[in-house]
Amino acid sequence: MVTDEDGGTDSQDRLDEMEGRLQRLEGRSGALERPRRLASELVPQETRQHLRAAVREQMLATRSLLDHWIGRLRDEPADERPGREDIRID
Repeated sequence: MVTDEDGGTDSQDRLDEMEGRLQRLEGRSGALERPRRLASELVPQETRQHLRAAVREQMLATRSLLDHWIGRLRDEPADERPGREDIRID
């Protein structure tokens, strides 16, 4: 049993309350399942597979671009990197 500094069960009560909330939230899975079921009725399986593959390819392309620029920043000496320039506005 978890007790607080006063020897009470305040921490256990909070834990029980949080577990109850979690169970209630997990019970709402039907709310998450309805849109998925509707999408599966409206969009054919083959189309969903293509869309998932396209999203994956976009993520891989973004990762490749980021890896390229991170590599260039690592390889470029700090003194050759473009510096900050102050521009005075009158």
